[in-house]
Amino acid sequence: MPERVEDRSDPRTGRARALRRAATPAEKVLWTALKRLDVDGHFRRQVPIGPYFADFAHHRVRIIVELDGEQHGYPEGLKHDAARTVYLERAGYRVLRFWNHEVRENLHGVVETVLAALNSVPPTPRPSPPQAGGGEMRLSEPGCAKALRHHTATGSTSC
Repeated sequence: MPERVEDRSDPRTGRARALRRAATPAEKVLWTALKRLDVDGHFRRQVPIGPYFADFAHHRVRIIVELDGEQHGYPEGLKHDAARTVYLERAGYRVLRFWNHEVRENLHGVVETVLAALNSVPPTPRPSPPQAGGGEMRLSEPGCAKALRHHTATGSTSC
């Protein structure tokens, strides 16, 4: 068997590996579900994007899935998440955020929301003109109501 050559060109690789090894229980459960999805392309976990590490990223459709623990609900966590989301969206990604407890209590709804995002038309660049009816988000899409939570204040309201 040939010896595996480690790519050391990106200094973030070691940190990404450490984050994958130290995955939270919710990350492990969601990773198992995301690997089973029958979609064009695949998700990667703990992906370095700029100064951040995305919990899960699907590069082909430019979607990032983030799982948040309770520390994200405090002012400092909210501020950090808002800056992170702005950076990732400017890099062309759509960011979906879920609480860890949502994965534990409603994995099916979380996966439905991710699938809906994977199958939706990519959003138009910001700023876009308002749609008929004011452009408000429809909560009738599967899982959208669950996906909306404290992060709506950060502008990350994608379903």
